Amino acid sequence: MSEAVIRVVGLGKSYVTAAGLFPALKGVDLTIDRGEYVAIMGPSGSGKSTFMNLLGCLDKPTSGDYFLVERNVAQMPGDELAILRNRTIGFVFQGFNLLPRSSLEDNVGLPLVYSHIKREPRRKKAREMLARVGLEGYANSLPARISGGQQQRVAIARALINSPSLILADEPTGNLDSHTSEEIMELFGQLNDEGITVILVTHEADIAAHARRQVRFLDGHIVSDLQTSGRGSNAC
Repeated sequence: MSEAVIRVVGLGKSYVTAAGLFPALKGVDLTIDRGEYVAIMGPSGSGKSTFMNLLGCLDKPTSGDYFLVERNVAQMPGDELAILRNRTIGFVFQGFNLLPRSSLEDNVGLPLVYSHIKREPRRKKAREMLARVGLEGYANSLPARISGGQQQRVAIARALINSPSLILADEPTGNLDSHTSEEIMELFGQLNDEGITVILVTHEADIAAHARRQVRFLDGHIVSDLQTSGRGSNAC
């Protein structure tokens, strides 16, 4: 039997605006099992980014329940939730979010600082993660001295350093050219082949086509949920 990494039931999120209460999500139900590769799609304002923020525990729902590895995050105290998030989720963002004056090694090792890992073990693990994404030998480089595609690989290495069971990627190819985007998507496919659950938000159909499941949002609702063959490293 599959194990649910994410299960949301009646998930809703509303924001207070000048025009009144705006419901960005309206009673969403969704289960994502361990090892899935899912693309979250939809036009601007559809609710997909709000949904991703809730999945990443970066925001709290207004209504409904969110179970992360079968733990109801709404019922968890803040410090306990932070620990669960740090151990379970790796984040990859469109803008890379690298510290410009820190070496790639230090950027990748940053999540281990919050886990109180000492410097030498932290450096060793960071170098291992850089090698894993094809950047062996770049540990002492600064972000400004490498390409955008390489910077996104650094961001992926940082996301992997705590051995998460889940990667959340928000428009991970939005700042990359088409060739580099394909390389990054190939890397996500390889990570998924290794058993890591990958969930990515994208508005680009060719990027979503790499996933093996496509969930489309519109006006705060899920309007389609389709299994696909994908175009990742083990696509048919």
